[in-house]
Amino acid sequence: MAQVTVSKHNIHEKSMHHTITMEAEPLKDMMKIGNKVNIKLNKIYKSLASQNYNQREFNNANKHICIKRGIIWFCLGSGFIIFSLMFILSLAGSISQHILHVDHSDIYIEDEYDYEEIVLKEVDNSTGKNTAFICEVCDNIPEILRFDCHPEDGASELSCANRGCCWKPLDKFKTTEHVPLNVPYCYYPEKWNLYKFINYSRDDNGFSGFLEQKCRSAYKDDVSLVKIEATGVDSSILRVKMYDPLKARYEPPWPIRSDTKPFLSQIADVKYQFKSDNVRPGFTINRVSDGTTLFNSIGIGGFIFSDQFLQISTLLPTTNIYGIGEHESSLKLNTKWQSFTLFNKDQPPTENANLYGSHPFYIVVEDSGMAHGVLFLNSNAMDVILQPTPALTFRTIGGIFDIYFFLGPTPADVVRQYSEIVGKPFMPPYWSLGFHLCRYGYGDLENTKAVWNRTRAAGIPFDIQWNDLDYMDKNNDFTYNKDTFKDLPKFVEEIHSAGMRYIPLIDAGISASEDNGSYLPYDEGIKQDIFIKDGMSNEPFTGKVWNLISTVWPDFTNPKTIDYYTDMMSNMHDSFAYDGAWIDMNEPSNFYNGHEDGCPCTFLDYPEYLPNVVGGLLAAKTLCMNAKHYLGTHYDLHNTYGTSQAIVTNYALSKIRQKRPFIISRSTWVGHGRYAGHWTGDVYSSWHDMKMSIPAILSVNFYQIPMVGADICGFNGNTTAALCNRWMQLGAFYPFSRNHNSDDTIEQDPVALGDLVVQSSRNAFKIRYRFLPYLYTLFFKAHLFGDTVVRPLFFEFTYDTQTYDVDTQFLWGSSLMINPVLEEDADNITVYIPRGLWYDYYTLASFFSIGKHFTLPVLLTEIPLLIRGGSILPAQKPAATTTESRKNDFELLVALNEAGYAEGELYWDDGDSLDSIEKNEYLWLSFNAFSNVSKLLSARMDGIFNDEVTLGRVEILGIAPVVMVRLNDNPVRFAYNFDTKNLSIYDFQVDMKQPFVFTWTYTTFL
Repeated sequence: MAQVTVSKHNIHEKSMHHTITMEAEPLKDMMKIGNKVNIKLNKIYKSLASQNYNQREFNNANKHICIKRGIIWFCLGSGFIIFSLMFILSLAGSISQHILHVDHSDIYIEDEYDYEEIVLKEVDNSTGKNTAFICEVCDNIPEILRFDCHPEDGASELSCANRGCCWKPLDKFKTTEHVPLNVPYCYYPEKWNLYKFINYSRDDNGFSGFLEQKCRSAYKDDVSLVKIEATGVDSSILRVKMYDPLKARYEPPWPIRSDTKPFLSQIADVKYQFKSDNVRPGFTINRVSDGTTLFNSIGIGGFIFSDQFLQISTLLPTTNIYGIGEHESSLKLNTKWQSFTLFNKDQPPTENANLYGSHPFYIVVEDSGMAHGVLFLNSNAMDVILQPTPALTFRTIGGIFDIYFFLGPTPADVVRQYSEIVGKPFMPPYWSLGFHLCRYGYGDLENTKAVWNRTRAAGIPFDIQWNDLDYMDKNNDFTYNKDTFKDLPKFVEEIHSAGMRYIPLIDAGISASEDNGSYLPYDEGIKQDIFIKDGMSNEPFTGKVWNLISTVWPDFTNPKTIDYYTDMMSNMHDSFAYDGAWIDMNEPSNFYNGHEDGCPCTFLDYPEYLPNVVGGLLAAKTLCMNAKHYLGTHYDLHNTYGTSQAIVTNYALSKIRQKRPFIISRSTWVGHGRYAGHWTGDVYSSWHDMKMSIPAILSVNFYQIPMVGADICGFNGNTTAALCNRWMQLGAFYPFSRNHNSDDTIEQDPVALGDLVVQSSRNAFKIRYRFLPYLYTLFFKAHLFGDTVVRPLFFEFTYDTQTYDVDTQFLWGSSLMINPVLEEDADNITVYIPRGLWYDYYTLASFFSIGKHFTLPVLLTEIPLLIRGGSILPAQKPAATTTESRKNDFELLVALNEAGYAEGELYWDDGDSLDSIEKNEYLWLSFNAFSNVSKLLSARMDGIFNDEVTLGRVEILGIAPVVMVRLNDNPVRFAYNFDTKNLSIYDFQVDMKQPFVFTWTYTTFL
């Protein structure tokens, strides 16, 4: 052990002396040294903040006097400098100088005072106390609390030390290349901080303070002064914003939101408590009701705020975490060292890949059963790291820290609160809830018509025919092929005459290689100057997608693009009257990595830290990051591009059709559901991908995009009849239900795959169409309140911990449980049934579950469905199309719970008007059934609707035998089934716009 005294005179003639202790390390060619070493420095430090040493013992003639390397950590007010002092001993016993090069421009240079005198003294090591303080700090950090200080590849002991961090490899390797995510080799020591609070103010609802930088990070251009504001949005929503008060930085233009500030209003009964320790950066968010800490970043990980590297870490209260999309994963996320990269990409869904959308939002269910959510509103490329502490790290490469906390306390409350910030989903037209059919590769109109006709002839309920890009002329937007699709306008008229709809593809890119004057979308785009620009030449950025030669992309952040796009879509609508829009390739996708010859070597395309994107380049299969939009660089706006297209398309469709717009988009961003729905992209025709589609659509519902589905039977690869049979059953219960596949695969519309698939499809879609009034009501509640349409079991049974992992079953609303068959040749399935009374949809038989797993038999042509006791589901007799089914009388399916009670709702309007809700032109009813008082009644909740709405049938499940039923005091016909204990009331008609009451008299047994 040696003591080292460091003396220094600085430029101001002030002397600083520090005594430190370090151990020796073995040196192969070690000779005895003297007691002084002069080390020349080319720059002068300002202060010595702490010390870091390699800790090893060397015994030479029983004297611990030799040092191979001592690491001294200098915090220079603007950075860490780690001096690696290499004492190289010559055979002659002389000592060579080691020149240290310190490259920091704000350190004083002083030629006269450029020497350090380091005095080495022997220290008695007999006590065994041979561990330096910093080593103790490092060793005292257990593996579970280690946060990665060197997230880039190539970490070494020296590079780790240069960051002021601890180095402890789990194996013998000292340099790491492409190491799988696990316990980090290089991790933050205790009290590692770059900032400190210099002033702050607080009240019960708000906090405002400044963090001043005291040390530099390993990254360029640190923000030297950080403003932190905590503002209550309401009693359940808290916003914490950390930004540069001296220089404006990029913030996402969407979702549109107010910029709340602290101290401007008082909020009563807040559920959250913001705390800071007033010295170290970071904060905690606690739940007031039980004191649970929901977010804790004080002394956790390393808070860094540089220009292209922003990082904040937090401990999590449990491992029950969901969200952080879009990724292919289980619904409940694995916290055992997982990395989720958010950077929109044309990437078929596979595990451990960044996909089409970015949603930096998560939900955690706490040990108490209460839940909270967190939104990190930042659209730059980012990694989100989960580790088994449990803990989470947000690590992004631009923007600011803008974090919203949603206190729930139920998961349903959390997503409703989330909708208050990001916006609520659009209200879909009723017809969009029907079955959609598409294929890339119909090839011509005749084949499209043949598939359309045979699907209808098979008796499968069917509403919307689609075409992929093969309908276009030379794959160019806003055109159709006058040879292979020459009668497309007439076909669309035929579709409309059948009460059906038509949707074409519109890709994001515009062809840039047509003859001058021959292609209006390009010519007009150039004239109006609305294309994204190259960052170097300022000309339209040129790449390549499906267009034959080259592609440019509209800049949807440019205000002029709204009118441009509306004109282009209007021209196409004049050619053939399409009903909705399918916007694709809008990540945006590009067949090149930027330009044909790549991207220039700029700090935007090659940042210091590269998130774990597929392809290893930010520009991989997209635009160069220095491309220019009206609102900024593509580097910042990339993840918002698809949503910006959806916003403009939504406006254009509304203006052109003067009806409710319907848009399905591949790329998504926070708040996307306000304008459009989503499909989960180019899934594979596999049993695995069918299974993984369930957590995918459930998590997208969390993000306020309830209109979502996967390509039924798979897009890539050949399906099989067995797979498609089960997938059509499952897909009938996707909110967005479309069968679609690629041009290099077999035909997979139901008829093409044979009688079994046709029968299953017919059965499943008749059930879907029967319950469309219920599904439509769920979409209304999503639009009005931010509720989910499909939801996982834990949303309804939050206190049942066995539901937390269930992602092979799901619910429509709170009432209908879908239990798909996900394995080939299965004749039974095992499902988890939460506590309560449940009814088999097919047999109407009831059973009570105490919360356990059941094995259910399955048939080839049926999907197991359960109705939850306590529910009233509005329904209609299914028909070939939604146009026809809407004409049928309504029915109510009443499933009493164990207490003899049930409730439900119905929302109804004309199904297509733009402003039904705004004009109050709708009917919103509630229904309640009470077996103890023998009554079923309705009540109008809101709205005025003049169209006919007639109830013609009621089924009550779980009821005792009755001898008389009355409707508004008038006897009506009924039948009672003693085996299933259900009551059927029929052969009546009642205007649902008026309140009604059913009563009954129970049988009295002597």
